[in-house]
Amino acid sequence: MPETAIKKKKAPMRMCVACQTMRPKRELVRIVAGRDGEISLDSTGKAAGRGAYLCRDTACLAKAVKEKRLERALKSRIPAETAILLDRLITEGNDSG
Repeated sequence: MPETAIKKKKAPMRMCVACQTMRPKRELVRIVAGRDGEISLDSTGKAAGRGAYLCRDTACLAKAVKEKRLERALKSRIPAETAILLDRLITEGNDSG
């Protein structure tokens, strides 16, 4: 009698726009550019708009902003104050997680 193998579900993988490493989607943070052009952190991973994934690391965010990788991925300009706000949100997320 054949054994029934229990199939383990594969975790969806995404690439960090800054360091270009593939990681499970849950380990990354999604930044989304909404239809109104507003840039925000997407905690659910399901917000409407164009999204980009980053490691939960301020160094990756800094690299993505400095090299304009985040702007290219989102096809939207990112003001300096928005980058500072994103940095604060990612830092707070690391403290609680």
